Amino acid sequence: MALQGSTVSKQTQKSDQRYGHSGRIQSEQMVPLASLLCREVKCKKIEKPVVRCGLAAQPKKGEDFAFIKTDCQRIPGDSSSTYGVFAVFDGHNGSSAALYSRDHLLNDVLSAIPAGLDRDEWLSVLPRALVAGFVKTDKEFQEKEQTSGTTATFVVVDGWTVTAASVGDSRCILDSQGGVISLLTVDHRLEVNEEERERITASGGEVGRLSTVGGAEIGPLRCWPGGLCLSRSIGDMDVGEFIVPIPFVKQIKLSSAGGRLIIASDGVWDSLSSDRAANCCRGLPAELAAKQIVKVKLQLEVHASDVRIF
Repeated sequence: MALQGSTVSKQTQKSDQRYGHSGRIQSEQMVPLASLLCREVKCKKIEKPVVRCGLAAQPKKGEDFAFIKTDCQRIPGDSSSTYGVFAVFDGHNGSSAALYSRDHLLNDVLSAIPAGLDRDEWLSVLPRALVAGFVKTDKEFQEKEQTSGTTATFVVVDGWTVTAASVGDSRCILDSQGGVISLLTVDHRLEVNEEERERITASGGEVGRLSTVGGAEIGPLRCWPGGLCLSRSIGDMDVGEFIVPIPFVKQIKLSSAGGRLIIASDGVWDSLSSDRAANCCRGLPAELAAKQIVKVKLQLEVHASDVRIF
């Protein structure tokens, strides 16, 4: 899945979905970076970024979902308090956890924010509210006693401030002016995250690969009991206490040059590096950019298949 946009101022293992934002503001409309720079040159102060976003997906198992809401308001009825929310949920072992998170996570986050805060105060408490919201969504979903699980990458864009929270391996990157690419998330995949492996083993869990009858180890590193290759997720009630829903949270403030956000599930990142994903769509409008990332990902898969055949 991919979200992409321009501002003035995804996928699981089964599908690809992405969101991109140029200009780091996710709103209903975004302006190309070139236009933004032009405005700055003309000394036109850009008070609030404009956001455009695009979504593209190539579903395989129907367990990946996106969430886009560009008309949220901190103060109901006050358009100046508008902010946007963009998220990708990559489900596994069924779609129920991803669907539940898509439908409930925003409200669970907002319920953890006290009323009557001004904008600076609201942004200050948002990271803690995101943690509380993830934990609440996980707890209430597990009460349904369903074994499904999901990654969750949840991004809030309020003016020039971007706050990202994530569990699992659905990545969010920022492509800033000048081609500087920054990671706003951490991959909670045991194969690549040594800190998470140490956390699990220190808590009494085990990390290892599947063992064959002959004793050979195969596949990615997994957490035991349960055998999940992720260390953090929402749901997964059957995999034990070591898989937690506490997200990695990062909050940044964009420069007035803006930028582009790309949010995608591992179906994209298993094929494309962060640099390649950003480079292949740079300069394209948001909607086309999202489609281009999926297109390039699929082309690489076909090429890899050809190499194996011949």
